[in-house]
Amino acid sequence: MAHLVEQMFSVRETPWHKLGRVIQDAPTIEEGITLAGLDWHVETIPLFTADGREVTHKATQRTSDKSILGVVGPKYEPLQNRQAFDWFQPFLDARQAHLTTAGSLAQGRKVWVMAEIGNPLDIVGDDSVRRFILLSNAHDGSAAVRVGFTPIRVVCANTLAMAHGNRGSQLLRLRHTSGLKNVMEEVRDIMNLANSEFEATAQQYRRLAASKVLRRDDLRAYVKQVMDLTEDPKKPGELTKKSQDTYAAILENFDSGRGNGQGKAKGTWWAAYNAVTEYLSYSRGKTEDSRLDSLWFGESAKTNERALASALTLAA
Repeated sequence: MAHLVEQMFSVRETPWHKLGRVIQDAPTIEEGITLAGLDWHVETIPLFTADGREVTHKATQRTSDKSILGVVGPKYEPLQNRQAFDWFQPFLDARQAHLTTAGSLAQGRKVWVMAEIGNPLDIVGDDSVRRFILLSNAHDGSAAVRVGFTPIRVVCANTLAMAHGNRGSQLLRLRHTSGLKNVMEEVRDIMNLANSEFEATAQQYRRLAASKVLRRDDLRAYVKQVMDLTEDPKKPGELTKKSQDTYAAILENFDSGRGNGQGKAKGTWWAAYNAVTEYLSYSRGKTEDSRLDSLWFGESAKTNERALASALTLAA
């Protein structure tokens, strides 16, 4: 099966999905676009029926090779890859962030740019999370342009929670055309918002790390609800084979997964939450890049959000 990852770069470390080119220094915008293979444009072209009648929907086309990326509505306007990168320029100019990864999936249908800000936040003991801003875009019309804050657990580098659904998605509406002073003020406001969002998220993680999972039955109920596990209709009270395998894998992550097997995180709801996210990052799906696609654009992103909300409820 062909990889979903078309081209990408990562700075100084191989991503958890083990894909893409690793470089040693954070690139500039110009370098990043080239390294990510995103130095191309998208245009919309008309669609016609077999008998020659033009329809209201349009196709999106990559101008570099004339490949069709998707079918979109009549009001669809592409966000060009250059615009996505340029949105990060004020952060780079202010030395408050640096590009860490960017690339495309599924022959250019989906693209992303990510930058890291600040220093890691301590959660419990030596367990900490790094702070990123992720911009994702679907040129095939399957998803809106989204900007969110993404904490990454240092010990295992798995994506913990996508913030596409929060008010941070409004950040993309800013336009950096009002002069340097106004741009810097906007950047300061954005960074303050980002830091406050991250600190609020870190506080939630610390709550999880301070609460022990007292009963195995509670952990089972948590995993069953978050992962939507199903019971065998022929064996009431027992999970289907597929659901049993999922539960067993997450249980193993809880007991001895990356960062969960020892230290102050062991046996807590923080470990339970990370047992789920580790499964989503490393085990769910058939390939590494399909997991990446699901974590950033698909069902696993929703599961991550559900896992955090449920863990916080149980840890209260």
